[in-house]
Amino acid sequence: MRILGYTMGAFLMAIAVLPAQAQDLNARQLEICKWGAGVAGNAQQSKLSGTTLYSTQNKLKKRKYSKSWMPKMALGITEQTYKSKSRLQPSVVKKTYYDGCIKHELVRK
Repeated sequence: MRILGYTMGAFLMAIAVLPAQAQDLNARQLEICKWGAGVAGNAQQSKLSGTTLYSTQNKLKKRKYSKSWMPKMALGITEQTYKSKSRLQPSVVKKTYYDGCIKHELVRK
């Protein structure tokens, strides 16, 4: 029981520290993470609604992007989301992606 309490305490502290660490990143890095999280959330929504990967990819290819790397990244995120067996809500996928991206960017520093 004590171990469970310590584990939960450590987990809650890690969650509390993440937003504070995110402030160490610059605005560009935060915007990239937010954009990728939005793509992941939209891909999960499409997946759960029964839209095929092919159809979703075609929609992404028709969109206009502000940066040259965005189309390829959007297709990659979407493909990974579709390959996952996850049935989580899109908002949970979006938050998970964002948190993972922030952690990745912090480790790179």
